Amino acid sequence: MANIPEVMSDTPTRDDDQTQQPDSQQPAAETPARSSYTDQQKYQVFNKEFMPHIDSMYNFAFRLTMDEDDANDLVQDTYLKAFRFISSFEQGTNAKAWLFRILKNSFINDYRKKSKEPAKVDYQDVETTYNSEDAEAEHTVDLRAETVSDLIGDEVATALNSLPVDFRTVIILCDIEGFTYEEMAKILDIPIGTVRSRLHRARNLLKEKLRDYASSMGYDEESDE
Repeated sequence: MANIPEVMSDTPTRDDDQTQQPDSQQPAAETPARSSYTDQQKYQVFNKEFMPHIDSMYNFAFRLTMDEDDANDLVQDTYLKAFRFISSFEQGTNAKAWLFRILKNSFINDYRKKSKEPAKVDYQDVETTYNSEDAEAEHTVDLRAETVSDLIGDEVATALNSLPVDFRTVIILCDIEGFTYEEMAKILDIPIGTVRSRLHRARNLLKEKLRDYASSMGYDEESDE
């Protein structure tokens, strides 16, 4: 579990501090609606809206980095950024999706630049190579109902972790965390059509890796066709 440090020292003191963040690291999915919070309200929003999602955040970070220390660092960095740019968060919106996007951007902009993990591929490469408009979600097994929920264990975890990170990410977001296609599109900054096609490919890759184990557990792979 990530240890979240004191965040007061990272609080922006002027609005222009919040506008200097590069577009690639903007936490909001679109132009954010600025909210005026007092210092006390910032801590209330942070504790009420953000902290309940820390377990999911760590699990997502660990699945991306495959390292406990890196996952802790990534979650800590995400929460520091979330507090720093808390004025960009509007209460009543999806705090979990907002946090996941910050974490995803931090992973791409910081961790992946330094990583030499061979299974990782660039998001743009995946979209160019694998994007297929004829990939329909209804033709793909829903892993929440068929695979992950029934076969969760070392074999599934190993198979999931072996996927390229871009495919691993969409399975985590959809089949484990339960985000909608619309929410995933905002988190990943890609069109919904790309979300569908990437998830289709990812599920098929995972299904292939789980074929032997799934058969031994009585899973009928032809049931989804």
